[in-house]
Amino acid sequence: MNVLLTAINAKYIHSNLAVYSLQAYAREHGQYASIAEFTINHRVEEILNELYMRKPDVLCFSCYIWNIEYVKELSAEFHKLCPQTPIWLGGPEVSFETETFLKENPSVTGIIIGEGEEAFYRLCAYYDREGFMEEIDGIAWRRENGEICIQPQKKLLPLDEIPFCYQDLERFENRIIYYESGRGCPFSCTYCLSSVDKQLRLRSLELVYRELQYFLDQRAAQVKFVDRTFNCDHEHAMGIWKYIKDHDNGVTNFHFEISADLLNEQELKLLSQMRPGLVQFEIGVQTTNFETLREIRRSMSIGRLEDAVLRIHKGRNIHQHLDLIAGLPYENYDSFQKSFDEVYALKPQQLQLGFLKVLKGSFLYENAEEYRLVYRDKPPYEVMETRWISYGEMLRIKLVEEMLEIHYNSGQFVTTLAVLERIFESPFEMYLRLAAFYGENGVLHQKMTRLARSEVLLKFASGIDPDFRELYEETLLYDLYIRENVKKRPEWAKDLYVYRVWIQKSLHEKGYQSKYCHLEPFFYPVREIDVRQNLDYERLMKKADAPMWVLFDYENRDAWTKEADIMWIRSTWTDDTE
Repeated sequence: MNVLLTAINAKYIHSNLAVYSLQAYAREHGQYASIAEFTINHRVEEILNELYMRKPDVLCFSCYIWNIEYVKELSAEFHKLCPQTPIWLGGPEVSFETETFLKENPSVTGIIIGEGEEAFYRLCAYYDREGFMEEIDGIAWRRENGEICIQPQKKLLPLDEIPFCYQDLERFENRIIYYESGRGCPFSCTYCLSSVDKQLRLRSLELVYRELQYFLDQRAAQVKFVDRTFNCDHEHAMGIWKYIKDHDNGVTNFHFEISADLLNEQELKLLSQMRPGLVQFEIGVQTTNFETLREIRRSMSIGRLEDAVLRIHKGRNIHQHLDLIAGLPYENYDSFQKSFDEVYALKPQQLQLGFLKVLKGSFLYENAEEYRLVYRDKPPYEVMETRWISYGEMLRIKLVEEMLEIHYNSGQFVTTLAVLERIFESPFEMYLRLAAFYGENGVLHQKMTRLARSEVLLKFASGIDPDFRELYEETLLYDLYIRENVKKRPEWAKDLYVYRVWIQKSLHEKGYQSKYCHLEPFFYPVREIDVRQNLDYERLMKKADAPMWVLFDYENRDAWTKEADIMWIRSTWTDDTE
């Protein structure tokens, strides 16, 4: 029996934990299924050709908002070619309103609803002529006469019964490894599907330790925990964090989605001892509007969250990614700007500005009319306007998002932004003004080189803060070289030809090769600006009479920021040095 599990991922670096988990559970119970993985960058025709050549007896798809349109088209086209081959779907995108979906997609035989390990195994057994369809819980299917039958899922498996699915990491080279130590979430956020089932189940720590050690022994680059709120159970979180700290191999990075306001003193102390780059956090703030938080049933202390994020930030060892959602109930344009400015002030390494997705099965989906949520009919079901915010206002927020991604989240303009922010009362307004400047110069939404973006930013900054053009020239130059040894110097940069002999001599004396490093003179103490906290701008913006040289070492980089290591060198160069 050739059962084919098909995953269509958003990017090549992603993998699909669901299909590997289904395969592992079925194999442990005597049934075998093969896997085919693609990305949304593949043409539908390419995927269809591959699936046809694999000649499955049963074809299965894993469905999410990013691939459901692909799956519906592929199912219809494959059914034309192989009308006798059953096609089964599973995943969050088809686990709700299953009867409607089956009626609208006649090429689909059935749907596995919710968690699928047990149902998939029994489905394989059924097609292997073992058992009856009516005995399988957690499925919806179409009988030969067209009647649609639904068998609800009666119980959930203990997580320890789900086998470890990573027996060979070679196929995951250069890809993110997804791992779960828990399913479910105890919270009730109305926009999230995890709130549908509040039952939290955890994998035993002894089993988790063995599996994590496998990743560590294999020196996996990154392991991303998919637990919805990883630290909602203190003992579980502490056990795992302590294990990876004590068994750190110096290479593997672990990603966790957490609620920062739940972190206690014991956890914060342990986290402060982690190797830089060992762990990274994704923290869903979503909003700082208390009325909105109450309406979406999100239990969170903004004060505790801010304290925890700032404390972790000071440790300079953990990358923090904070999330905001535009379009939530009771969040108008001014309120969202306030949320943005307050979260931006926490200075995370990344601030993701997302837009509400009205997901099937969520509370907001069921009550969309009450909130006057106007959202797109097709995935990802993004909200366009609400009772509190207009479409025009949403478009302005989207402009801020674009500027934020380009200039802040890219990490390419850290020093320059720190100086530029001082002349704006609101970071949100700064990015909105920057977007308007891009539009006025005809470069909005265009792909540009980093150097070209630096030139646009210099023009913008010097236009609104003309007295400090030289400072912006230096901060942008610093931002360029801290990331890479750029081959083409910008037009505003000083000509280093006159310094060439002194530079070579200085590098030789310090044991560096120009191939792997760069020396640049600065008249402003730009490195101090990178701290971005409690800055004495008056002192920082005083130009010195003689330059301080910065040596950028690209063979050695900061494990936290990935920036080149730097060394400040006092110049002994004079006009007659050559």
